[in-house]
Amino acid sequence: MEFKHKSVLLQETIRGLNIKEGGIYVDCTLGGGGHSLEILKQLKNGRLIAIDQDQEALDHAKIRLKDYQNVTYCHSNFEKLGELLDQEAPEGVDGIVMDLGVSSYQLDNPERGFSYMNDAPLDMRMDQSGGMTAYDVVNTYPEEMLVRILREYGEERFSARIARILVKTREEAPIQTTFELNECIKRAIPAANRREGPHPSKRTFQAIRIEVNQELSILKHTINDGVDRLKPHGRYAIITFHSLEDRLVKNVFRDAAHPCTCPPKMPCICGLKPRVILVSRKAIEPGREELLENPRSRSAKLRLCEKVEA
Repeated sequence: MEFKHKSVLLQETIRGLNIKEGGIYVDCTLGGGGHSLEILKQLKNGRLIAIDQDQEALDHAKIRLKDYQNVTYCHSNFEKLGELLDQEAPEGVDGIVMDLGVSSYQLDNPERGFSYMNDAPLDMRMDQSGGMTAYDVVNTYPEEMLVRILREYGEERFSARIARILVKTREEAPIQTTFELNECIKRAIPAANRREGPHPSKRTFQAIRIEVNQELSILKHTINDGVDRLKPHGRYAIITFHSLEDRLVKNVFRDAAHPCTCPPKMPCICGLKPRVILVSRKAIEPGREELLENPRSRSAKLRLCEKVEA
């Protein structure tokens, strides 16, 4: 299957990074290489560090970026961002981009098990070299853990009903495929609710994917690790695709920009200084033209901050 991924908010992200020709930039989620390609076009004697935990993404991006020699490829989860940058760019970097969306290739490739629209084994791993799968979550997690995951990561109002059906179903036989999971969700959600809004499986699949890849648990410290390694005036650009991610990014950026813990209207005695300034107080969203061209961009939000002088 051909690796396809259309980068969302592409021009807004590149403008937001304020790229310097000789700078060092990091793409934490290389994917199809869309953001990386546009960064490389603007570099002359600069350098790009490209990270992805999906080996297939790395392999395809290397082909797309074959004309550029100033790229360092890293097969890694961005959880290790701080460690990687200490090795590859100990002097600091001028910009970091993170696109937290699942690529079109991963969604559309039935073998990966990300989509509720294709029948496939329950996998959902970004890094297929090992680790827990969606099968493990669905078939081994206690009912109370399933309820918590579906409620917190999927904001699913029928989390308890879905978890109950999953546990009851797997007592008879393991739930092995995406369509088998779909059927369980369908049985749990009332018919009237299934007819309204997005696909009834959307929230559950999102929640399980987040749990499998530990997406939210590693995001906060990863963002802070990146901020620590930005040079003064370096930019951080993060694209999110659901409210949980966006809220977390917004709060981490806000805390980095306004770290003072002293009571309002009182002199500051905590000594905490801002690490960044917010480039845009509101999230940047796709325009009408992009929404028409790429409907999957509709939930995307871009947030930007800039490192301040020490």
